[in-house]
Amino acid sequence: MRIRIVDAFTDRAFGGNPAGVLLFDAGPFPDDAWLQRVAAEVNLSETAFAHPLPAGSDADWALRWFTPATEVDMCGHATLATAHVLHTTGAATGTVGFAARCGTLTATARDDGAITLDFPTSPVTPVEAPAGMSQALGAEPVSVHDSGPDVGDLLVELADEKTVRALAPDLAALARCSRRGVIATAAAEDPARGYDFVSRCFFPNVGVDEDPVTGSAHTVLAPFWSARLGRAELTGFQGSARTGLVRTALRGDRTLLTGTAVTIIDGELLARP
Repeated sequence: MRIRIVDAFTDRAFGGNPAGVLLFDAGPFPDDAWLQRVAAEVNLSETAFAHPLPAGSDADWALRWFTPATEVDMCGHATLATAHVLHTTGAATGTVGFAARCGTLTATARDDGAITLDFPTSPVTPVEAPAGMSQALGAEPVSVHDSGPDVGDLLVELADEKTVRALAPDLAALARCSRRGVIATAAAEDPARGYDFVSRCFFPNVGVDEDPVTGSAHTVLAPFWSARLGRAELTGFQGSARTGLVRTALRGDRTLLTGTAVTIIDGELLARP
């Protein structure tokens, strides 16, 4: 079986967020334990597994995502990576529909090589900061919001971009503050740099200390910052060591996420189910 490593939400190798992508022939997925072992072996924040669905189905491909430790309900960068593989190998053209845990998602290839994902918008609900949040994060929250069941993170607004970039959280303590993880964010210090807000994402509860560029987090960030900045279309910069840009467009209960991807490894998986 072919297995690929794709850097998503970047136009250069070794940037953005790497994801494993494994495409199966038609038929059911292998058993969950085997999928989890592959994801642990790949040892990236996510590995995507997909197989084609029969003609007449509501979507074109079934899609699942696994971290090294567990399966997740929603993942943006590994969906972008999967769509990139489908389009660059000729397995799909135009818009591709994916049947996933969080519902039907689509990925549309654009003429400029970018891919636009259509994801459900995550609800943004103000909540009290959990006990110990400031100490665990190493910064005082300006506001805290819940992101709903699909994402399962806390969105934590901080004072400014410098504070977000300088974070060095206590990950063990942070794991006790949310179901999946924490999205730390602030407005861009200088929008002339080409982005409107900055974020960093920490997911110790699913085995990912810091995710380099997180598509699913932008389904939370888009409605939050669109309400603050008064614009439906924004660009987010994720300030991890690898960095990446996600262009967002809020469309009511759907959020469009646009980015590019680069395949950097194309190999063969010898371990069979």
